Amino acid sequence: MKQYDLIVIGGGAGGLTVAAGAASLGARVALIEKEAQLGGDCLHFGCVPSKALIKIASEVYEAKKIKEWGMKIQGSINMKRVMQRVKSSIAHIQHHDDIERFRKLGVDVYIGKGKLKSSHKVTINDEEEISGKRIVISTGSRPFIPLIDGLEQSGYLTNETIFRIDFVPKKLLVIGGGPIGIELAQAMARLGSEVIVIERSNEILQHEDEEIAQLVKKQLIHEFTVYTNAFVKKIVTMENKKIAVVHTDDQEVEIEITDILVAAGRVPNTDTLDLNKAGVQYDKKGYIVVNEYLQTSVPNIYAIGDVNGKFPFTHVAGMEGKLVVQNAVLGLKRKINYSNVPWVTFTNPEIFHIGLTEKQASQQHDRIHVFKTPLSTVDRFIADDQTEGIVKIITDKKGYIIGAHAVGQHAGDWMQEVVATKQFGKKIGQLSHVIHPYPTHVAAVQHTADVYWREKLFHGLVPKLVKQYIRWFR
Repeated sequence: MKQYDLIVIGGGAGGLTVAAGAASLGARVALIEKEAQLGGDCLHFGCVPSKALIKIASEVYEAKKIKEWGMKIQGSINMKRVMQRVKSSIAHIQHHDDIERFRKLGVDVYIGKGKLKSSHKVTINDEEEISGKRIVISTGSRPFIPLIDGLEQSGYLTNETIFRIDFVPKKLLVIGGGPIGIELAQAMARLGSEVIVIERSNEILQHEDEEIAQLVKKQLIHEFTVYTNAFVKKIVTMENKKIAVVHTDDQEVEIEITDILVAAGRVPNTDTLDLNKAGVQYDKKGYIVVNEYLQTSVPNIYAIGDVNGKFPFTHVAGMEGKLVVQNAVLGLKRKINYSNVPWVTFTNPEIFHIGLTEKQASQQHDRIHVFKTPLSTVDRFIADDQTEGIVKIITDKKGYIIGAHAVGQHAGDWMQEVVATKQFGKKIGQLSHVIHPYPTHVAAVQHTADVYWREKLFHGLVPKLVKQYIRWFR
């Protein structure tokens, strides 16, 4: 039986970070991945293909505006060529996650299904057995498929299968109004589908600031239909069509569709790991319980990424992976801190989020300040004719940022300055002192910080004291 310092189960973003980091430090590492290629859900079914598809859809959408300048556009979408472009993006990045690259780093890569046999032993495909001082579980998640009468019989797409289609769905029903559902709904609508989104909650994008979610919805409903406080009761499949029976507002409506995309959430890939054999605890949804060091109930076993149920983002899995290398390989006791984790929903316009929403901030702090800048007041957005959006920064009573949100073209890029300010414990006012080239989108951030200074300097006692000083100075 082979002995390792570290066994990593799962070759996605988190697992690859741990494997590469540990091997670089000289640890003997085994990496087990059930798929033929490394990279995980993000590379093959999530972040990369969806962003490639979104980019293509945006190009198509913008091209249609050319008629405003007296030109014409004609033809229809060749979905096979679209998907070739998507696959090309995956292949290009796959090179960085190539199995041979990790083997050259000294990692023993096993292709197969890993299961826990004990707190130190792992089996691969129920055949080969290996042992490790430490074990890291990073097996990711998969789409949750709701129990809907007739859904299985009708057939459906998920984020794992939609990138294989070679046609544009004529009328697409999207079950779920979270980030995955909304991103793909907009992309398919821009490629030519008639899209209907069904969301059980009272609002789409439930984890976003309420004001932000409402602003985005107001823009998106111009591109596709959204039903909130609604659910699909059943799917009726006929010879040449499908009917979705949707319950909404105490009534049932029948919607004729051609295709279905299920984007109703995620479930962790923990059900085949035999966690009980090692004594690893998990909650009722299957998420592995971890402490602030990312250790499970068995101290030498760690869990990172989607399986621990914290934040389902690739960049968080990478952050957790770096911390686990320090704790599991070097024996440090570093604690995980999620307070400065940003995320972006890649709709058009993009949605940026870090920290608390306004509602959460009001509940957790005795006094807060909210500073806003509509993009319609920022010169670059006016020049770009992309004025639908906002920057919203929330601070505590001392001016420290506790939450920040934005809606705007490429907001995920130009809001990074706010991430740094929050992470390094600086006050919002310091953003106002940064010199930004004119005209750029990040001016929206500076304008928001300027609001802080206007309120501070021109309201209350300060302006009275300044006025007195000026009189004296003269």
